[in-house]
Amino acid sequence: MTTTAAHEVGERAVRKSSSGAARGPRRTGRIRRIGLPYLLVLPALLLELLVHLVPMVIGIVMSFKELTQFYIRDWGTAPWSGVENYRLSVDFDAPVGEALLHSFLITCAFTVLSVGLCWLLGTAAAIFMQDTFRGRGFLRAVFLVPYALPVYAAVITWAFMFQHDNGLVNHVLHDQLGLTDSPAFWLIGDNSFVALLTVSVWKGWPFAFLIVMAGLQNIPKELYEAAALDGAGMWQQIRRITLPSLRPVNQVLVLVLFLWTFNDFNTPYVLFGKAAPEAADLISIHIYQSSFVTWNFGTGSAMSVLLLLFLLVVTGVYLLLTSRGRKTADV
Repeated sequence: MTTTAAHEVGERAVRKSSSGAARGPRRTGRIRRIGLPYLLVLPALLLELLVHLVPMVIGIVMSFKELTQFYIRDWGTAPWSGVENYRLSVDFDAPVGEALLHSFLITCAFTVLSVGLCWLLGTAAAIFMQDTFRGRGFLRAVFLVPYALPVYAAVITWAFMFQHDNGLVNHVLHDQLGLTDSPAFWLIGDNSFVALLTVSVWKGWPFAFLIVMAGLQNIPKELYEAAALDGAGMWQQIRRITLPSLRPVNQVLVLVLFLWTFNDFNTPYVLFGKAAPEAADLISIHIYQSSFVTWNFGTGSAMSVLLLLFLLVVTGVYLLLTSRGRKTADV
């Protein structure tokens, strides 16, 4: 090998080693950048497993056990019952299944009405608040008061107002306006459903108002100005501009309101106590009664798992339908 050839081989080796040395730190830095997000998410993931998934798995295991008050101290020793708890829950001809079905239908009706009214009131208030006028900031703050109040304080206040003898609701409706023949019982009987719905809408619609108001900020004002020049009225602007522009926001809003309302436990528990009236027997309070009143935690756990599966199915179907609708609208 000549001196020139040896020199070229040496330079090639040096370039190769230097490029390899430069590629090594670059690859290491890339790996670190990729792994950093997972490292940052790891504490939240571990906490999620600890707070949600672990109790969920325990609840599923309990649903397959004959867990009664006799095994509370050591629930692991409770005998296995297989799918007996599930069979008992879905046997709608038996008292347990019939009561669960009634509670499920009441919850469905309550959820549809509550979510619909919350969305309607929140959207109407948000659209009204888009125009600039004196006192708009004060009204916005007042509208958000029910959402900012602690749930227990708000519901207890409503429970006092719904009292039969000296409640504010009967005082206004019967004593002052004369709309009823006699003071109504709001916390028992059929009127309990109306009372529960009123409290739910009162404390839920400000959230819809807040979300829709934030979504309206992203709609360009030029669209409304152009529509007004073309002769479009207020209702046409809402139908053609506002609602289509708010579709992504409303899709998330309706889903969140549905899940919150269907799983609502605090409102009926604080309003009625441990034993809700038959007309307001939501499934959340019904499962609580089946578990902590009758001390049959196996059956209560099976009902909870069935409720979880129902909500997962409804959520999946809703997301599928809304995603298809979004793709169709984009096309």
